[in-house]
Amino acid sequence: MRHRNKGAKLGRTQAHRKATLASLSSALIEHKKITTTLPKAKALRPFIEPLITRAKVDTTHNRRQVFRHLRSKDAVDSLFFDVAEVVGDRPGGYTRIIKIGRRPGDGAEMAMIELVDYNDVKPDTGSSGRSRTRRGSGKGRRKKKDSTPATAQEPETPDTAAEETPAAAAETPEAATDEAAVEEAPPTAESTEEPKQAAADDVADADGTDVEASGADPDDEKKDA
Repeated sequence: MRHRNKGAKLGRTQAHRKATLASLSSALIEHKKITTTLPKAKALRPFIEPLITRAKVDTTHNRRQVFRHLRSKDAVDSLFFDVAEVVGDRPGGYTRIIKIGRRPGDGAEMAMIELVDYNDVKPDTGSSGRSRTRRGSGKGRRKKKDSTPATAQEPETPDTAAEETPAAAAETPEAATDEAAVEEAPPTAESTEEPKQAAADDVADADGTDVEASGADPDDEKKDA
């Protein structure tokens, strides 16, 4: 029958297991938080919490009982003087276990055990709290993009319209004045020379036509003259 055999064996003999828990307890009392494997952390909690309860009453008997388990005078002094003053008002539950993932070497599940009263802020374990899958990773993002409505353009305020109206009115007369000036501008020298050149060409064509019609040679007329 296995009476009073509750607890993990941790792959150790009884003497080795007690030494391991005593060492972990001394480290936890000294540093207020330690990182170890999850089975060791679960085995350490029922080992050290009764000792912290005994440390609330500083008597010789309690000190001897705690020293019987811890086997360290420094750990006993720190437990009765430092830790007992901080956890004096707490009725129990002096430790907290937080899982921190697996160890890279052998994949063992790791955990951090700490004294609650020395750290009230839960540490960030790096997980976002959402379960991620390999399939359909982009569907949610596409739905969010399609569901987002297009932002409508903001209408112009009355003040803006009032500011732009005089500017537009000021530009309109100037544009009309420029067009009228272009229409009423006097002809330039180039434009007057073109009709004169055309008239001279017409006269030359008329003279040539008369000469050919008469049949007289212009050179002969010059000689007679």
